Amino acid sequence: MAKRPWKIFKEIERPYTRFSYSKSYNKIPGAPVSRLRMQIMGMTNIPKDQWKYVGHLIALHNVQVSDYSLESVRTNILKYLENEVKEFLFIVRKYPHHVVREHSLVYGAGADRISQGMRHSFGKPSTRAAQVYYKDIVLSIYYNKQEFTDRISFYLDVARKKLAGKYKKYIGENKPEEIILSSVV
Repeated sequence: MAKRPWKIFKEIERPYTRFSYSKSYNKIPGAPVSRLRMQIMGMTNIPKDQWKYVGHLIALHNVQVSDYSLESVRTNILKYLENEVKEFLFIVRKYPHHVVREHSLVYGAGADRISQGMRHSFGKPSTRAAQVYYKDIVLSIYYNKQEFTDRISFYLDVARKKLAGKYKKYIGENKPEEIILSSVV
């Protein structure tokens, strides 16, 4: 069976998250492990409010983002940041809690004899996704030197192209998030 394109899972559905390591509370048997390995990287000993500048990626509409794409963005931007910026705090704000189900269908010649059609079509857990809503900050990059502003803008453009949905970037002074969200979106 071929891997389905993510555009069929992009729209937000009811969260399916009842996963637990305790057998008695685990309502989703066989739920896959998240591919997102880390969420806070860089100089984690400095608090967020002590950094001079910040770059945010802000969602412009509701969308589901796969854990594969979040991990891809994380590894790609972290590589850039470690090589060029050196002093930074990089936070991926969204975690893929939602378990995406996929109803396996058989394609090709003779599929009608093998497949059951849409009978019992609830689906099996296949991957995880983060549910991103309007005005949610997906990721943040904190830094101190203004000379890196153009580089941070480029990194956020790379992230926008790798994630599903439309996003707006904010790059500027580190202000409270409520003020940033009211002025940007």
